Amino acid sequence: MTQQQPPLPTTDPARHDVVIVGGGAAGLSAAVTLARSLRDVLVLDAGEPRNAPAEGAHNLLGREGTPPLELLATGREEALAYGAQIRPGRASTARRTDDGFELTLADGDTVTARRLLLATGLVDELPEVSGVRELWGNHVLHCPYCHGYEVRGRRIGVLGTSPNALHQVFLLRQLSPDVTFFLHESPEPDDDGWEQLAALGITVVTGRVRELAREGDCLRAVVLEDGHAFPVDAVAVQPRFVARGDLYEQLGGTLAENPMGTHITKDVAGATDLPGVWAAGNAGDLSAMVGASAAQGVMAGAAINADLVMTDLRAAVEARRFSARP
Repeated sequence: MTQQQPPLPTTDPARHDVVIVGGGAAGLSAAVTLARSLRDVLVLDAGEPRNAPAEGAHNLLGREGTPPLELLATGREEALAYGAQIRPGRASTARRTDDGFELTLADGDTVTARRLLLATGLVDELPEVSGVRELWGNHVLHCPYCHGYEVRGRRIGVLGTSPNALHQVFLLRQLSPDVTFFLHESPEPDDDGWEQLAALGITVVTGRVRELAREGDCLRAVVLEDGHAFPVDAVAVQPRFVARGDLYEQLGGTLAENPMGTHITKDVAGATDLPGVWAAGNAGDLSAMVGASAAQGVMAGAAINADLVMTDLRAAVEARRFSARP
């Protein structure tokens, strides 16, 4: 009896086992994982890494402080070395087909895949205060774990935009004795909150903030609408995080909402509510740092490969049964 042979690799250069949308830490880690399992994998990279303005990626074992663009360049080299394909470009539309997915790129080309991984990241919706966007990723930060150490012991202002601002204040107070809480748009603390702020010696400033005064690329002060200026060395803000979920919604998915923003719902291995669609990194986890995003990419890549293995196994068994019929 002839043994059933495994499926041959596709000969269609536009059709792949897996298309990964997003060339950041999550997408490239998934590409390495899949390519090491000999999968035909294509990464579509729009070239808009969220952490590009940052000087270094932190809490990343073995690569602590590596500039984000350098880290991605190394990741691309590793993925390519294992046979993954990386294509610059943006996927503008996605639809389900009889045997997978078809994506249309911004340049009009189309690619197809048996499985789809969305590693599209998120967009930081920043407060509409002059100077915030201009200094974002340098003197303006949001994550005490990603960039707090770099401003330790300095004068830190916290621009309140949500109820989460109070928690951010307490985390930053661990890093500096000089923290000022600008209420701006955040609600006033309750009695317990005021007592906690007083116990830590944190200055609270009421009134709306007009701008972050700067000289070139250097932050100088937080300026209120009444003109009163407070010298600071760094400002922390809490953006609203919005997952890049257009493709997910086009395929019939619905973005979920939490106090931080909108995201794609997924399980621990990255599987979403849509069959054949996985998510990894900030698209599905708004708080994931670089290391966590990379780990999620590995998990999703392994899960997708296992799913394809079992799909092909079922097809092989069915083909064997069919060939054995009289």
